[in-house]
Amino acid sequence: MIEIRPIKDLRDTTEISKLCEESKEPIYITKNGYGHLVVMSMETYKDKLAKADLYEKLAEAENQIKNGEKLLDAEAVFESLKDRYGK
Repeated sequence: MIEIRPIKDLRDTTEISKLCEESKEPIYITKNGYGHLVVMSMETYKDKLAKADLYEKLAEAENQIKNGEKLLDAEAVFESLKDRYGK
């Protein structure tokens, strides 16, 4: 569930920290009734960043396919990795 808090709630850092850890979602902070900040735990940040990176790479691959760019052969890539690292 989306959590929206006024900026004055940041005074209680322990509560905000606990909320970030428990919700595993960003906490939206408002100032004068308008969106101002987003606060989240490091774990959530890393997870969201990893997902964003994955989606960016997938979008790039889809564009390469759509534009007819030369793509790598998966079997050749895996063979190259096996040759380089064994197994």
